[in-house]
Amino acid sequence: MRWSKALIPTHKEDPSAAETTSHKLMLRSGCIRKLTSGVYNYLPLGRRALLKVEQIVREEMDAVGCQEILMPVLCPSELWRETGRWDVYGKELWRVRDRNSREFALGPTHEEVVTDIVRNEVRSYRELPFTVYQIQTKFRDELRPRFGVVRSREFLMKDAYSFHRDDESLDETYRDICDAYTRIFERCSLTFRPVEAATGAIGGSHSHEFMVLSDTGESEIIVCECGYAATDERAEGAVDPPPCDEAPGEMERVETPEMRTIEQVSEFLGIDPGKLVKTIIYEADGRPVAALVRGDREISEAKLSMALGADLIVPAPPDVIEKLTGAPVGFTGPVGLEGIDVIADHTVEPLVNVVVGGNAQDVHLKNVKPGRDFKVTAFHDIVLVRKGDRCARCGAELDSFRGIEVSQAFKLGTKYSSSMNATYLDEDGVAKPFIMGCYGLGVSRTVAAIIEQHNDKDGITWPLSVAPFAVEILVVSMKSEECTTLADRLYTDLKAAGVDVLYDDRDDSAGVKFKDADLVGMPLRVTIGARGLKSGVVEARVRKTGEVTELPVDDAVQGILRILETLP
Repeated sequence: MRWSKALIPTHKEDPSAAETTSHKLMLRSGCIRKLTSGVYNYLPLGRRALLKVEQIVREEMDAVGCQEILMPVLCPSELWRETGRWDVYGKELWRVRDRNSREFALGPTHEEVVTDIVRNEVRSYRELPFTVYQIQTKFRDELRPRFGVVRSREFLMKDAYSFHRDDESLDETYRDICDAYTRIFERCSLTFRPVEAATGAIGGSHSHEFMVLSDTGESEIIVCECGYAATDERAEGAVDPPPCDEAPGEMERVETPEMRTIEQVSEFLGIDPGKLVKTIIYEADGRPVAALVRGDREISEAKLSMALGADLIVPAPPDVIEKLTGAPVGFTGPVGLEGIDVIADHTVEPLVNVVVGGNAQDVHLKNVKPGRDFKVTAFHDIVLVRKGDRCARCGAELDSFRGIEVSQAFKLGTKYSSSMNATYLDEDGVAKPFIMGCYGLGVSRTVAAIIEQHNDKDGITWPLSVAPFAVEILVVSMKSEECTTLADRLYTDLKAAGVDVLYDDRDDSAGVKFKDADLVGMPLRVTIGARGLKSGVVEARVRKTGEVTELPVDDAVQGILRILETLP
């Protein structure tokens, strides 16, 4: 591609609205342009990078026996109602109507659609197992789109679905695809880590996320020296109880005017936040439930969802809280709370003389003891684990790092096949529901993650495997006929050798060209200038390391090919 004919609108300065390195560089290098909140146009450089990642994904998915299909973006609401997700998926689901008022979803994921295909086309256990996948645009109405294409409302994803007759077969495919993901991210030159994860709105019994290490990542990963790793919302840890050698006191009502937060109440009463128990009302698949944790800890909504077996957990709105408790938000407590389940974290059970909300405005209760003063429906691990807690497996202190989630694998079991009556006949002629797995990989998010890990102060440093172009030819002065003649020849010969080449043939200053070359970050830059030609050489510079090699003009093409063979 000749730069003079290409749409590569570069910018010198960082956009003010961009927060992360990848977002800034994708905008500055002309890879993307924002259309509206959370929606981006991919310009030629960005599109070429997407295609490179797509190709790697296809090769590795095909290598483990997956078959590519393509499903519609428009998903009929009837399918989503069969599984119940139409009502519980939440506001992230884009809902649209056609001219006949039929409802559709713009697919954020395609479990229902693929299950509908299989229940109509697959009859026998002899046809199992198999896995299908697609690479397609997805839609999620994110509350807070941010970080460019890392969290956007329209994005490119590879989603795969496997169908089995037993758990052993599912386990084998799950391992195969996780291994394929490992190869994909290695080929993309990413530093990553697979971790245990919550299943969320997709559901299922077991899940892993692949996290690309990045200080700007949205997700916090909990790790241990024993090898344990999980997202913070899924991680299991041993939370040490605060020291307690006091005898239980008599429950006491205390006035706490306008003291609504843990910080306000603990400061007002002169106690440690760990001596408070906070009560948060949630709606779990539409029904209210109270969740209790110590005041110095946070609730993991993912763990709470698992404990309740609920698909969707959301904080209850203020009017629901006031109706249940008789008090405004900030004064909710478990004492006297009737008609709803009370789920408490394990660390709440041994506490004595704690402070809780009084279910009356400006009132809290002191000297409360769980089990004596209020009943708990069930104790579960629902606390958000953090750095410094002890590992539940080996007892060592847990550490943490941040990461960008680029893929996730799920063991779905029969969640979708049972609700949609998708069955096959076993060898005895008995109808059984398919056992399913699903496996998502964010293609556009992977491109952003690559840039997060491959950049320097001057711009992007693309790995060769995913770079929009392998080589950039830069002519210092287009006024030199000798230089342009050689550049034209190298451009033609390299393309004939199968190399993707960007030829900067603009009639701009050398300074502008060099700045843009560093910004767009192709792995190898070949500079042709009058000074070098006097010595019979061209300069080849590796973008990542800055290493420079002078290549004889007569051997330039072969020299470039040799250098490319050494690049990751």
